[in-house]
Amino acid sequence: MPLYEHVLIARQDLSNTQAEGLIEHFSTVLSDNGGKVVEHEYWGVKTMAYKINKNRKGHYAFLRTDAPSAAVQEMERLARLHDDVMRVLTIKVDAHEEGPSAQMQKRDERDTRRERR
Repeated sequence: MPLYEHVLIARQDLSNTQAEGLIEHFSTVLSDNGGKVVEHEYWGVKTMAYKINKNRKGHYAFLRTDAPSAAVQEMERLARLHDDVMRVLTIKVDAHEEGPSAQMQKRDERDTRRERR
């Protein structure tokens, strides 16, 4: 099955448990339609670059999935209909990276950039 990565942004006035409940809800939607969630991360409340629906912050969640396209389309459809979800981004990838995402790594653990001149 194809591999996907999803980023969900939920409203800022949700509690942490409600935001993590959204992750579980969309994980069950994927599993009910023949897919599976390989890994999920809750990134917490982050400030956005611009307002979305009059919100400056949002709860960010990251999902790595192995699912057929029909399951992904159903999850995206339900996410767009859900009142608490502001944005969904889905990317098809060739392989999942091992370990935590760049958002969860500490700054000193990340790859060093080249120096500017």
